[in-house]
Amino acid sequence: MSLVADLGRAELVRRLGGSGLLLRTGPFVSRIQSNIPLVADGIGLMYRDNLIEEPGGFADFQVRLRQSTGLRRWWHPQVRFDHDGREPFAPLPVAQAWPMFEWVMNWCVSNRAHRYLIVHAAVIERNGCAIILPAPPGSGKSTLCAALVCRGWRLLSDELTLIRRSDGMLAPLARPVSLKNASIDVIRAFAPDALLGPSVPGTNKGTIAHMKAPAGSVAQVGDVARARHIVFPRYEAGAATTLTPLSKGQLFTKVAENAFNYFVLGPAGFNCLADLVDGADGHEFCYSQLDEAIALFDRLAGVTP
Repeated sequence: MSLVADLGRAELVRRLGGSGLLLRTGPFVSRIQSNIPLVADGIGLMYRDNLIEEPGGFADFQVRLRQSTGLRRWWHPQVRFDHDGREPFAPLPVAQAWPMFEWVMNWCVSNRAHRYLIVHAAVIERNGCAIILPAPPGSGKSTLCAALVCRGWRLLSDELTLIRRSDGMLAPLARPVSLKNASIDVIRAFAPDALLGPSVPGTNKGTIAHMKAPAGSVAQVGDVARARHIVFPRYEAGAATTLTPLSKGQLFTKVAENAFNYFVLGPAGFNCLADLVDGADGHEFCYSQLDEAIALFDRLAGVTP
């Protein structure tokens, strides 16, 4: 197998425009087809360290992002997502093709990968200590995740925590970190060496930019981890850095509220979540200073200054 970076842009465009690029992300392979240059550019930049499978192989997900044809191609051009002949998303302006690609990739996992309990949460790991960060949009979860990754933590995922139902281990899904609005400038200033793609304004989430997953995190695709802490972060301007314990009952309820397929899995989902909560400490976390937040997380992982 080779990497996306080994292809060169011409071959990448050829595969995307033909039978598809078989891109491996974590435990999944996606067959990606697209005739949109922004998608090719995004994959070439953000996924250059990811493995690609040989053409004609098996794929877990089929992803087609196409530019509209006819007059629409020239007047308000749009991007459309086709999944097995269906279009679960409304078309978007073609300038938003890259954010749409990332949302589509999340949609495929959250709607199809039911061999895992899937939680809307980031996951980072250091010193064998994995921490799950569930939080609603606007909480500062992705900003905190990006900052931790830029300070030596391994990225397992920014959006989707994959919990194996067989043993409760966390499966890595290291993909770009999605940053929104003010957090884009925060991370650019905090970590000037981080690779951020172009900012895309005007989406339904505001301005979006993605930070590339570190090559080391992508390479550790097979290294599962055990959750030691589940932390619900909340950014609050001017707030002191505080960590507040949660009871097991509170923790179970809050994680279940952030799980995409808890009710779909039925008893299997309950048992998986119960085991996860039994093996991890739960906290609510409030912060305003990234350096203070990182120091606290390093202490949780046993990292000495």
